[in-house]
Amino acid sequence: MGLAWHPRIAKQGYRLSSWLLSRHTHCCHPRPQQPKRLPVVALVAPVPLAEATGPNPISATVRAFVHGLRDLGWVDGQNVVIERRSVEGAPQRAPAIFADLLTRRVDVIMLGAGRRTREAALAATQIIPIIALFTDDPVASGLIKTLGRPGRNLTGVTFSTGPEFQGKRLQLLVEIAPNIKLAAFLAPQEGLAPYRGSSPPIGASVIPVPVDVTEQYNGAFAKIIEERADALVVLGGINYNNTRNIVAFADRHRLPTIYGWSEAVRAGGLMSYGTNVPSVWRQAARLTDQILNGAKPGEVPVEQPTKFELAINLKAAKALSLTIPPTLLAQADEVIE
Repeated sequence: MGLAWHPRIAKQGYRLSSWLLSRHTHCCHPRPQQPKRLPVVALVAPVPLAEATGPNPISATVRAFVHGLRDLGWVDGQNVVIERRSVEGAPQRAPAIFADLLTRRVDVIMLGAGRRTREAALAATQIIPIIALFTDDPVASGLIKTLGRPGRNLTGVTFSTGPEFQGKRLQLLVEIAPNIKLAAFLAPQEGLAPYRGSSPPIGASVIPVPVDVTEQYNGAFAKIIEERADALVVLGGINYNNTRNIVAFADRHRLPTIYGWSEAVRAGGLMSYGTNVPSVWRQAARLTDQILNGAKPGEVPVEQPTKFELAINLKAAKALSLTIPPTLLAQADEVIE
């Protein structure tokens, strides 16, 4: 007698067939894997966004950072995503920028802007690693515990090595223009602190002129004229991205001026003494690489510049009827004739 058909047997046979079919489908047609998430670096720059985009940004500083990451194996769009934002001289936009970045699950924040942008970043997150460029002393200002061990989600690179170094700029300027009586220091508020604790050369007094946003330049220039300053010392921060504007002002009012970056001398400024700014951004790229490879920001030492450059523009000196001492010319890394 043959085996009679039974609903239970049919049901079991259906289950067996479905199981074999699912095994066959799983074996021969594996589910597509989700693409691996790329780490995200948020770059907040002080230059217009149009100058910060692409693999070869127009901005020399942003280009140094992007190329620095590339040289360390991080290529935007291939194994890392660089989310670029700009405050463009308007740090009041920073809180909205960071609120947006936090929704994009960024892994590192690189700050190329100043104090107010840094404050907004620290207010937005105490967890995401932040790499900053300091124009002030981050230890003296209470931002970190020590340079060797910052101790929080913040590390970075400083532009100076302390008040003694800062005071040397004015000393160099007095060496070229010994008749200086009153020098205006044009700098972000944070950058003026070291000068307040330093002793200026004999015979020269100092007047601080803070500038933190683009809208403050007209007032800053007016104050320099009103106070009858006969020399100008210019520090970085927002000033770096307004070099031509400041050089034109100094030239128009015949003010012997020393800058913190050599690009100003190439733009017609008299003299500069300071670190190579793009090289500092490359240092920041190396710190970013360490963070992306698992280092904790609180254990990544804050770096200081290792090389300082002296640049002199002889044409600008002649226009001001100044003579450059031969000993100073011999020390210059760059002389523009």
